[in-house]
Formats: sequence, structure tokens, C-alpha cells
Amino acid sequence: MKSKFKDKFLSQWELQAMIWPSIILMIIFSFVPMFGLIIAFQDYSPLSSFTGSEFVGLDNFKAFLGDQDFYNVLTNTLAISLMKLLIGFPLEIILAILINQIRLSFFKKFTQTISYLPHFLSWVILGGMIISWLGSTGLVNSFLLSTHLISEPISFLSNADAYWWVATLSDIWKEVGWGTILYLAAIAGIDPSLYEAARVDGAKILKRIWYITLPGIKNIIVLMFVLRVGSVLGANLEQTLVLQNSTNMLRSEVIDSYVYHLGLTQGDFSFATAVGIFSSVVSVILLLIANFLTRKLSDSSIF
Repeated sequence: MKSKFKDKFLSQWELQAMIWPSIILMIIFSFVPMFGLIIAFQDYSPLSSFTGSEFVGLDNFKAFLGDQDFYNVLTNTLAISLMKLLIGFPLEIILAILINQIRLSFFKKFTQTISYLPHFLSWVILGGMIISWLGSTGLVNSFLLSTHLISEPISFLSNADAYWWVATLSDIWKEVGWGTILYLAAIAGIDPSLYEAARVDGAKILKRIWYITLPGIKNIIVLMFVLRVGSVLGANLEQTLVLQNSTNMLRSEVIDSYVYHLGLTQGDFSFATAVGIFSSVVSVILLLIANFLTRKLSDSSIF
């Protein structure tokens, strides 16, 4: 048995040489640090380390579940993430279908490049652009004033009630183009003869999309939907830190930034770790529920 395994391993040494460094890095940086989750059940102090810190059981979990600020943070996280999901997810599919319908090769590549471009820019750059555009003398207010849609400038980022929309729309602008890649690849794999047969039968473009394109990419849609639901409690820390300020804090504080402020800024590592574990457990539960529902509704799931 060992000899057979050894022979097979050696016969694939090129592939093994490529995959094992990644596996080792994943073990070092993803699995070994999980030992640190124990501090969620301790009154952790860096001076006492893991072994010397007092064990407090579920006290940290009880503390954040009894904290009114946490429920406001949870509401913000769910609201922003669900808005991104409900608006951004369908837009990715629609944009992929529209790009696929472009017949002029140069214009198609140009459109794809323009839609992908924001993804490759950091939130530091895009955040600075958004802050400038949404300022009282920025591009958006100048346009609204010139078209007489408003009578005085609106300070969007100073208005806590507007933050959810700012976070949602700016994230969609950044990521919607990048999100079309898998859908375009799936569309490219659909048999062209199906479209030709539909044209012969007199099917118009919308019917071809509805009866051929969408069923042809159904599995990718299900996969991406389940993964997006599983990450619904992650509301983009980088974006939050860039766009957040003292005036919109009530609506901009999300779980990731809450953990960041508690853990790194205030040094309450145990409390922050407990919140992080709670978020991860809920995310896994949501992923399983989404997978179960998609399997029941469409006979398609990722596992």
C-alpha cells in the first residue's frame, strides 16, 4: 500500500511540488492560528498568554449578546449585506448577459475592461474619490444643484441615514464588473446550436435569454448565491474604515469594524474573538440554509 502511494506520488511530483507549498501555507496561516480561538473563553491578557489567562467560559458571549451596541452593529451588517445581495447579485447576472450580447469585439472588450477596472483599485483610492464626489462641493452635489433637483448641498457621508445606500452603491460600482467573470465563462460554454435553433423557431432575444442563457448558467448562479449568503455577515471592513466618520458611526459600524475597534483599538481581545466566532458560526448556518433551500427549489446545490 505504501509502495503504491509512493509510486503514485513520485509519478506526479511536478503537480505535488506546485500544490504542497499552498497546503503548507494554508496550514500555517489558516489552521494553526485557530488555536487562538481559545481566548474567546478566557479573560485574556497578552502578558499571561493562553496558558496563564483565566478561563471564564461563555462570559464573553453573554457580554456581547447583552450589549445593545452589538444589536445595532448586527442590524447595520445585515442591512448593508442584504442590500448588496439583493441589488448587486442580480446586476452581475444582467451585466454579464448584456456584455455577452455585444457583437462588436472591440466594444465588448472595452466594456469588460471598464467594468472590471474599479475592482483592481483599493478602497483607499476609491474611498477618497467617493468622499470627494459626495462632498458639499463635489460632483454629485454640483450635478443635483445644476439640475435643480436640490436647493442646497447634501452632506451624504455626514448623514447617517444615507450611509447604507452609499456603502451599497459604492460596493456594487466596485465589484459588479468583476462579478460577471464566472457568468460570462458559463455563458460561453452554452452550445451555440441551441441559440441557432431558437432563432429558426422565431424566438426573440428575451426568450432566448430566458429559456437558454439563464438555464445554462443556473448552476453558477446557485453556487454564487450560496457563497454570497454565507458571507452576509461580512460587510467589507476596508470600505467601512475608509467611509466611516463620527457623524455616520450609528449606521456605519458593522461586525468587522466592531471587532477591529474592540480587538486592536481597545485591546479587548477576548470579547472581539467571541464576536468573531459568533459571526463565523452564523455564517456557516446561513450557508447551510441557503444550500438546503436551493437544493429543494431548483434541485441544484454546491454540496
